[in-house]
Amino acid sequence: MLNNLTECEEGDGGPNSQGDAASKESSPFINSSTSDVEKSQQYDGKNMALFEEEMDTSPMVSSLLSSLANYSNLTQGSKEHEEAENNEEARKKTVQAPRMGTIMGVYLPCMQNILGVILFLRMTWLVGVGGVLGTFLIVFMCCSTTMLTAISMSAIATNGVVPAGGSYYMISRSLGPEFGGAVGICFYLGTTFAGAMYILGCIEILLIYIVPAAAVFKMEGLEGAEAEAALLNNMRVYGTIVLSFMAVVVFVGVKYVNKLALVFLACVVLSILAVYAGVIKTSFDPPDFPVCLLGNRTLMSKFFDVCAKTVQQGNATVTTKLWRVFCDSEFLNATCDEYFTNNNISQIQGIPGVTSGIMAENLFSTFMEKNSFLEKQGLSAVLDPDSARTNSNRYVLADITSFFTLLVGIYFPSVTGIMAGSNRSGDLQDAQKSIPVGTILAIATTSFIYMSSVFLFGACVDGVVLRDKFGEGVNGNLVIGTLAWPSPWVIVFGSFFSTCGAGLQSLTGAPRLLQAIARDGIIPFLRVFGHGKANGEPTWALLLTACICEIGILIASLDAVAPILSMFFLMCYMFVNLACALQTLLRTPNWRPRFKFYHWALSLLGMSLCLTLMFLCSWYYAIVAMVIAGCIYKYIEFCGAEKEWGDGIRGISLSAARFALMRLEEGPPHTKNWRPQILVLMGLDGEQNVEHPRLLSLTNQLKAGKGLTIVGACVEGTYLNNQPLAQKADQSLRKLMDSEKVKGFSQVVISSNLRDATSHLIQAGGLGGLRHNAVLISYPKNWKQAEEHHKCRNFIEVVRETTAASLALMVPKNIAAYPSNGERFTEGHIDVWWIVHDGGMLMLLPFLLRQHKVWRKCKMRIFTVAQMDDNSIQMKKDLMTFLYHLRLDAEVEVVEMHDSDISAYTYEKTLVMEQRSKILKEMHLTKNEREREIQSITDVSRGSIRRKNPSNLHAQRSITEESVAEGGEEKPEEEVQLIQGQNATPTSPTSPTSPTPEAISPDEDLQMSWTDDTEKINNPAVVNPETVKDMFNMKPNQTNVRRMHHAQKLNEVIVKKSQDAKLVLLNMPGPPRNRTGEENYMEFLEVLTDGLNRVLLVRGGGREVITIYS
Repeated sequence: MLNNLTECEEGDGGPNSQGDAASKESSPFINSSTSDVEKSQQYDGKNMALFEEEMDTSPMVSSLLSSLANYSNLTQGSKEHEEAENNEEARKKTVQAPRMGTIMGVYLPCMQNILGVILFLRMTWLVGVGGVLGTFLIVFMCCSTTMLTAISMSAIATNGVVPAGGSYYMISRSLGPEFGGAVGICFYLGTTFAGAMYILGCIEILLIYIVPAAAVFKMEGLEGAEAEAALLNNMRVYGTIVLSFMAVVVFVGVKYVNKLALVFLACVVLSILAVYAGVIKTSFDPPDFPVCLLGNRTLMSKFFDVCAKTVQQGNATVTTKLWRVFCDSEFLNATCDEYFTNNNISQIQGIPGVTSGIMAENLFSTFMEKNSFLEKQGLSAVLDPDSARTNSNRYVLADITSFFTLLVGIYFPSVTGIMAGSNRSGDLQDAQKSIPVGTILAIATTSFIYMSSVFLFGACVDGVVLRDKFGEGVNGNLVIGTLAWPSPWVIVFGSFFSTCGAGLQSLTGAPRLLQAIARDGIIPFLRVFGHGKANGEPTWALLLTACICEIGILIASLDAVAPILSMFFLMCYMFVNLACALQTLLRTPNWRPRFKFYHWALSLLGMSLCLTLMFLCSWYYAIVAMVIAGCIYKYIEFCGAEKEWGDGIRGISLSAARFALMRLEEGPPHTKNWRPQILVLMGLDGEQNVEHPRLLSLTNQLKAGKGLTIVGACVEGTYLNNQPLAQKADQSLRKLMDSEKVKGFSQVVISSNLRDATSHLIQAGGLGGLRHNAVLISYPKNWKQAEEHHKCRNFIEVVRETTAASLALMVPKNIAAYPSNGERFTEGHIDVWWIVHDGGMLMLLPFLLRQHKVWRKCKMRIFTVAQMDDNSIQMKKDLMTFLYHLRLDAEVEVVEMHDSDISAYTYEKTLVMEQRSKILKEMHLTKNEREREIQSITDVSRGSIRRKNPSNLHAQRSITEESVAEGGEEKPEEEVQLIQGQNATPTSPTSPTSPTPEAISPDEDLQMSWTDDTEKINNPAVVNPETVKDMFNMKPNQTNVRRMHHAQKLNEVIVKKSQDAKLVLLNMPGPPRNRTGEENYMEFLEVLTDGLNRVLLVRGGGREVITIYS
C-alpha cells in the first residue's frame, strides 16, 4: 500500500507530484533554510504556507485521500497474463482484470474445493464403519473448525485492504515473518499434497470403476498382499502420468484451467443433485442392487453369476459357479469348504430405501481389523472356531484396520478449501465484503450437504454395502453411485471430472503461493522460486510442486495421503485463529475488523479444535508437522531477511516483556540468581569507530550470551547537530557486537561533555528491573600525558559514581593484550588476589570466564594476604573449606606480608608524585575552570574590601577547598585504604628521610593552596617561581607515603607469584573522597599493577553475589 501511495504522490495525480526534486533539508524545523521559489509558487493560494517546508515528507490531506480512494491492489492475474501473452494488442494496453463478485469470486470456488473426492469415494464407507452418530460427530467437529476459522479469517479480511496474496498475506502480516513463513510453507505443502490426493482419487475411479482392464499390473488371479501391491503400483504409474499431464497443462496456460473450472464445478453439483434425487426415489422405488451373503459374510460378486449353491434345471439339481469356487469339483458329492457347507446362501437388498428403517442398524460404529470379513449384523452363522481360515479371497475383506481417529484424518480433507475465495482476493470487486459472506455461505452449504449425507446414507443403504469401500459386493459399482439417479455413471463421471479439476486447481494455486513466499524474501533458500516466465508465471515453483506432489503419488494410498494434508491444513487454520485471538487480547491499535460477528473466544475455540483434531488424526504426523514448522521458524529467525510487518507476535513479545519487567520490579534478585548485568562503556575515535574492541571480546567471555548487556558510547555536542554522528556510532557498536557475538543492546548518548554523557549512561541505562549491576570500562592509557588528562578524571568519576550507585566495577588494564574469542589457552592460571571481601565478585568472575572456551583450560588460583597477627595455616584451611562450600575448584595460597620500614625510594617517589600533582593542577586547568577560579577569587576579594567581613578568610578557604585547582596537602583518608588492616604503622622516626611530625595549621594550608592572586589573574597559566620553590621544599603527606609503601610491597608479591598467569584479578582500591587526590590515586594503581600483563581490577557493588547454599 505504501508503494502505491508513493507512486500516487510521485505520479500525475497528486498535487505535490511536481515538487522540487532536490534533497530534503537536514533540519526538521520550519525556516531552517531559505525556501525555494518554485515551492512557494507551487503552494501559493492553497493556504499551506505554514507547512510548505514539510510537504516533501507530509503530503496534504487532499492528496492522501485521493491516493487512498484510487488505491488498487495487484491482481493475481494468471488469466490476464495468459491473455496478454497470446494477444498482441493486449500487450500495448493495460489489461484490466474483470472484477468478480461474491458468488463467482468466493462462493463457487469454495464450493468446488470443499466438495470433492472424499465425498464421492469415502463418505459411504465412513458412515458404514463409524456409524451415523460417530460420523456425524466427525463431520460436526470438522465443519465447526472450518466455520470458526472462516470467522477469524473474515475478521482479518475486514481489518484493512486485502491486497493480492490472499490467505498467506493475511496470515504472515498478522503473525509476522517467522510464523508467517512457517504457516505459509505448511499451507503450501497441504495444497500440494491435496493435489496428490485428488490425482489418486482420479486414478482410483478410472482403474476400479471405469476401465479396470487398463491396469498395467494385472490383478486377476492375485490374492491378498500381491493384489494390493499390484493396485498400488498401478496407482503410481497412472498417477505419475496424470501428474505430468496436469503440470504441462498448467505450464502451457492457466487460462485453460480457469475456463474449465465452471465445467468441473457443474460436474460436482450435478453429481450431488443425482444423489439427492436417488435418495428421494428410494422412498417409493428402491433400486435393485442385491448383495449375496454366505452365512453372514459378504461374497465378492465377480465370483458368481447366481447367488445360490445349486439351481434347478428341469428335474436336475445343478451346481453353480459359486459351488465350484468353494468345492473341489462341480458334482454334488464334491468336498467343499467347511464354512460353505455349514451355512446357507442368502440375498439382501443393498439399498432398501429411506422408509426401510435400516437407520437403526447403521446407527453405531462397526470398526474392523485388516483382512477381516465384511459381515451382516443380525444374521447368524455356523462357525467352527478351531477350523482354519480358507478361501478368504472369495469374500469382501476390510483393506485397512479402521478406528475413530483414522476416520477423522481421512474425512478432514473434505472440508478444506475454505481459503479458495480469499486466495482470489486480487480479483474481487470488494474483498472485504465478498470474502466473509462468500466463505461462510460456502461452508454453511457444504456442511449441510455433508451432514445430510450422513443421515441419508445411513437411512438408505445397508451396512454391508456402506462398508464395502470399492463396491466389490455390488458388481464393482461405486457405492454412492448405486444410490444415484438416473444412473450410477452420473456419479462416476462426475466425480472423475471433479477430482481432475480439483487436482488442476491445486497445481495452479500451490506454485503461486510458493512464489509469493519466495518473493517476500523471508526464506533465503527459496528465492530462486520467486522467478518465473516473463509474464510472471511461476515456472520453477511449478517444478518443485510437481516433485513434492510425486511423493504423495508414490505413497499411492488415498487413505494414507489424506492425514498428511490434514496436518498441514489444520496447522494453517490453527495459526489463523491464533492470529485473531492475539490481536484482540493484546488490543492492538490497528486491529479494527469490520466483521461484527467475531469474538476472541471463538478464535481460541477454533484453535483448540484444530490442535485436538491434529492429534486425533495422527499424533506422529502432528509432531512431524510441528517439527517442520518449528525448523522453518528457527531458520527464518536466524537466516531470513528482517521484516517488520506490524505483526501480532511483536505485540505479544512486548506484553511478555512488560510483564517480566513488572515482575523484576518486585525486588532485587536472590544471591543465587545474581549474574553480572554489564554496562560496557566504549570509547570512540574521531571517526566514531570503537577504540577498544577487545572489551566486547571480554564481555562475550564473561556473559556467554546470558543476562543483560548494554554497550554504551558517548558523543560530545548537542543532540540536534550530532544526531548523525550518534547514528554512525550506534552502527559501529552494533557491527562490532555482531562480529563479537555479544547479545545485548547498544546505546549512544549525546551530551555537551563526555563526563556528563557517561554519568547519564550509568544512571539511566536499562529499564525497570532490567538494569545493569556492573560496569566494564577500560583502564585509561597514557593518562600521564597532558592531552589525556581529561580521560583520567573521567575514569575516576566513573569509579566514584559506580561506588555511589552500588554497582560493581571491572577495569581491565592492557585490554589490547586480552585474548579474542577465537584464541584458546591450552594451559595457565587465572590468579585471584583476594585482599578485601567485596561480596564474592573475585570468586565469581573466574568461574564465569572458565565457562568460555577461551579460558576453559586455565586453572584457578586464589591468593590472600595474612597480616602479622594472623594464623596463616588456619587461614588456608578456612579458605579451602569456604571454596569447597562454594563448589569452586581452585588452588589456595596464603601470602604473608611482614612489616618493614618505608624505604627512601618510597619516600622520594611519594614526594615526586605530590610535586607532580601540584604542577599538573597549576598547568592543566581548562579555560573555563581558570575563569571560574579567577572569578571566585575576585568576588571574595571585593566582598572583603566592601564589607570588611571578618569571615572573609572562611569564605575564601571554602571556595579554595571546592576548587579543582586546589594544591597542597590533603586530609588523611582512612576509609580508602589499599589494604585494610592493622599493619598501617607510622614511619619510623629514626629514618633519615622521614618527615617531621609537625601538624600544618589551616592558615598554612590555605597559603600553600594558592599563589599570588594578582599574578594568577594577570596570567593564570604561568606558574609562580615562588610556588615552584615551595613545591621543592614541601614535605610528602604521611598517608600517601604509607599507601605508596603498601602498593609497592603488594606489587612485589603479586609479580613474584603471578607474573606468568594468564590473568590476574585484584581488588580495586576505592576512589578519593574529594578531588584533591585524583592523580595520586592513579599513581597508586600504576604502582600496584606494574609489571603485570593482564590485570582485571574488580570492585564489588556492596552486596553478596555468591553463596554456599543450594
